[in-house]
Amino acid sequence: MKRLLMLLLAGAGLWLAACSSLSTSSASTSLSDRLVAPGGVSTLLDTARIAEAVDAVPNRHGFVTGRAGVPLFWRAFDPGRYGLQYHYLAQHHDNGEPLDTGLQLALPTPFQPQAPRGTVVLLHGWMMNGDSMLPWSLQLAQSGYRVVTIDLRNHGHSGAGPSGYGTFESDDVIDVIDALQARGEVVGPLYLFGVSYGAATALFTADKLGDRVTGVVAMESFANAGDAIRSMIPHLMSLQPTAWKAQAMAAYGRWLYGGQDIDKVIAAASQRLDLDLDRVDVTRAVADSRACVLLLHGQDDAHVPVGQGRLIAAASDRVQYIELRGEDHITLPLRLDLLGGVVDDWLAHDDHAGGKCPAPGLPAEADRLAMADAMSKRAG
Repeated sequence: MKRLLMLLLAGAGLWLAACSSLSTSSASTSLSDRLVAPGGVSTLLDTARIAEAVDAVPNRHGFVTGRAGVPLFWRAFDPGRYGLQYHYLAQHHDNGEPLDTGLQLALPTPFQPQAPRGTVVLLHGWMMNGDSMLPWSLQLAQSGYRVVTIDLRNHGHSGAGPSGYGTFESDDVIDVIDALQARGEVVGPLYLFGVSYGAATALFTADKLGDRVTGVVAMESFANAGDAIRSMIPHLMSLQPTAWKAQAMAAYGRWLYGGQDIDKVIAAASQRLDLDLDRVDVTRAVADSRACVLLLHGQDDAHVPVGQGRLIAAASDRVQYIELRGEDHITLPLRLDLLGGVVDDWLAHDDHAGGKCPAPGLPAEADRLAMADAMSKRAG
């Protein structure tokens, strides 16, 4: 079977997600409500097209009820030959408009799953779902890993619960891992891969699981939840998208929420969550973690500014940091063409087995794609 699927993926693009969340929550004019629990998956995510792509490949799925009583949806992809070819269509995106990505599959019939070399758990961004990470799921499955995606609480098919900005969600992830490991779904070395909100969740999870996690790939994580909200919300409110639907949502969101004091909003959300968002500190989790971390951030990220990535990178000598010029919060997770091989090589590196943290290679195509100087460094 060979087919070409064009996916409209905003990756972890919080602009589309936030516009949808803000504008569809007409029952409330409080921005703190959106911080306490989002309204599900962004209506601007092309869920129908993504579902079509997911249905085109073998997978299995189910639910695990976590310790907090939240039903948590998971989906697993076996390693094997998918004939995956991914195309990043490097068109200009104006103020967070979605980008088309091409996903071409050539599945053998029948599909023959292979023995896993390990397990990678994928964690999505705010107002997204596990299926939105399908390109990375297939890239890693084709590289020999069993891949498990999890819909975080308040997202996708999973149930609702107070948002924890990675703290509560990491307990959920551990409960899913424990249940799937008992069923034989999680085998071999365990790796976590998260984007944005999911990256912070992955880093909290790794700290709690200790030696059970071999490595973490974290894209665009925030260092401190309160600081990230203070930078993200004003940025979202200031954008002027070009698509008419996004324009309408943005205008409505500014009218509904634009005059609210962000510090008071954070304080109100913190009180309702019984969680001080200014003390949700990812850098502490990274400093205490035993897992190796590959940290990726785009220099042009205005949703979670690159300074937050640099703070995390400086927290531990077990962090390897790649900073890409010309990429932002929307485009970076979509650059499978640049980063797929980098991630594959890093996960497979022999130093993991030896207890060391391997240095990543740089994207080979960086110069050809005018990425300027893609940098691998420990930030200071």
